Amino acid sequence: MKGMLLNETPVRTSKNFNINDITIENTEVADTINEFNNVTISEFGSKIMLNEEIEKFELKYGLNEFLTNQVNKSANFKANIVVDSKTNKDIKVDFKFDKKNRNLVDAINIVANDGTKSTIVIKYDSDEEVNAYHNGIIKTIAGKQATLNVIVVNFLNNKSTNFLAIDNCIEDDANINYYIIDFGGKTSVTNYYSNIKGKNADSRLNTLYIGSEEQLIDLNYIGELFGEKSNINIEVQGALKGKARKHFKGTIDFKTGCKKATGNENENCILLSDTARSLALPMLLCSEEDVEGNHSTSSGKIAEKELFYIMSRGFKLKEALKLMVRAKFNKILEEIKDDDLKAEILEQIDKRID
Repeated sequence: MKGMLLNETPVRTSKNFNINDITIENTEVADTINEFNNVTISEFGSKIMLNEEIEKFELKYGLNEFLTNQVNKSANFKANIVVDSKTNKDIKVDFKFDKKNRNLVDAINIVANDGTKSTIVIKYDSDEEVNAYHNGIIKTIAGKQATLNVIVVNFLNNKSTNFLAIDNCIEDDANINYYIIDFGGKTSVTNYYSNIKGKNADSRLNTLYIGSEEQLIDLNYIGELFGEKSNINIEVQGALKGKARKHFKGTIDFKTGCKKATGNENENCILLSDTARSLALPMLLCSEEDVEGNHSTSSGKIAEKELFYIMSRGFKLKEALKLMVRAKFNKILEEIKDDDLKAEILEQIDKRID
């Protein structure tokens, strides 16, 4: 497909910034969606139900109409996960792309009923030689006083295409905590939207990304606060090397009625080469009084003094860079309680920075 436009910002800025949307030329979009059989579901609690019946997704934003329609019409994996337990239940969904399973279009609907707790891990991984295609939608609803932790891990190789749209709805006193580990894909484009509608509703998004070679990473994160004393916090840490490019667009929108709401977003990018490129657009929109919003973004190389100090302790340049990236990522990594998954992430960090 030539010239596919996607991931538009809610509010347009000057065209000179070249960040309002993204046009991907010669996108490899899978026309034929065959069965995807290499998926493992583990630690499946008896009070978490899964089936293949799922309603058509209606997204406020999403990546674009074409990709949304592809999921609604052609998904080859559908999951409806209903959490109905007040003690934490875990579920892991592990997709592995290989020569027989190259194309995945997945529709995952997660409902956390009132007062429930759950941690859900969704991982996408691939063999090195496979040119994989992934287009997915994850829709989450957190009922009153529910706590839902969702960890999305992208370990695809750098030949692959990754499209992901996430849509949240958060009720009174509920919490949705997302952790997105975005390391793979020649092209990786994510749209994240939170409808923070309830009083005291809380939305937290923590993202780690690494771009290498000629990877393109485009992140469009949107939070709309409707509920009184509601909150959103967006924390993004990343690193780029080679000729990798990254676009970060973060929008926090305080809607009428969200008195005493708070919103914070921070994005930091470490540039590990002279040819890597980082663009960022943090935005705060407001139609309500008595709210608090903060945003910040930064990008740059690691200070030579810091590198010299570490290397003077016997570390080579690559090892020193890995240590610095790990240190930047550590605040988010510490919140992931699964030790095995955390070890996998650390291994991938070393591999992709090497």
